[in-house]
Amino acid sequence: MDKEQLMSLAIEARDLSYSPYSHFAVGAALLCTDGTVYVGANIENSSYPLCMCAERNAIYNAMMHGKTTDDFAALAVVADTDGPCTPCGACRQVFAELFAEDMPIYMGNLEGEIQETNTKELVPFAFTGDAL
Repeated sequence: MDKEQLMSLAIEARDLSYSPYSHFAVGAALLCTDGTVYVGANIENSSYPLCMCAERNAIYNAMMHGKTTDDFAALAVVADTDGPCTPCGACRQVFAELFAEDMPIYMGNLEGEIQETNTKELVPFAFTGDAL
């Protein structure tokens, strides 16, 4: 699956967003090594700390279906932004824990812009289990 196809699935997942407060719908799609894709969308709550990002929903969805960090191959995230949508700090911390440093992360928007990055670039000084 190429990055455009994965981004298209993230756009579809975005339609499942529950974002009545921010009106900022985000979709994500996580590709696994066996070709399976797990999607996520952001889910808000009036108590903002209880919200969940699309990226983490996709990752946790995969894990709840028995996937492990070794199964993750690429992640796409998309929103209606001027430039490519970047993951928040909480998601970046989860990436540092669960993704290989060089796993492709595709950040995009509804205009078709896509920027490729990885965890090493997003979290250059990651706090990981090695620090404990």
